[in-house]
Amino acid sequence: MKAAVVVFPGSNCDRDLAVAFRAAGAEVEMVWHKDADLPRGVDIVGVPGGFSYGDYLRCGAIAAQSAICGAIKAHAARGGYVLGVCNGFQVLTETRLLPGALLRNAGLRYVCRTVPLRVQTSDSVFTQGYNAGDVIGIPIAHHDGNYYADDETLARLTGEDRVAFTYVDNPNGSRGDIAGILSENRRVLGMMPHPERAADAGHGGTDGVALFRALAGALTAA
Repeated sequence: MKAAVVVFPGSNCDRDLAVAFRAAGAEVEMVWHKDADLPRGVDIVGVPGGFSYGDYLRCGAIAAQSAICGAIKAHAARGGYVLGVCNGFQVLTETRLLPGALLRNAGLRYVCRTVPLRVQTSDSVFTQGYNAGDVIGIPIAHHDGNYYADDETLARLTGEDRVAFTYVDNPNGSRGDIAGILSENRRVLGMMPHPERAADAGHGGTDGVALFRALAGALTAA
């Protein structure tokens, strides 16, 4: 598996994401936001957390206009895989690779702690390492993680089994307790919690490891 991890001005989880990919056996290249192309042979693009462009305008909105996002959209259109975490999820909604939007937390406070997530589906390369219904502990760290979509979109996400993760105790007001969603072809995942921060026992938990191992297993086999 070959992964590309994008670096924006203000990214602060890019290295963490690269380490988690490498620990699962992936070859990783870091890609600067001004690059117009992805490295040859990339299987999956990681769009990391952080505060791209200082979160000015709307979180992820400026990053979505960067040169590399054109390449990411083309990669996804070809059937390539994309993982967007936290700010990366915000970028994916701004590029319209995923529906909905991430709004200011309902409590208007930055939330940073490990939270319980329920795995809603195991039918994707990202979640096949879990069983549907599993509850896992994954850290969150966001001020704008309140997922919003209209009723029609929520019904479609639910009906098509595209809700990947939900919060057990909703920390931000997200509609439907949604913590992560999949694209129509199930090859793009956006999630606010940070699985790369739960991929090393020395950091307090390893519940995110199964996500990266499942990815590596599926994409290496492919």
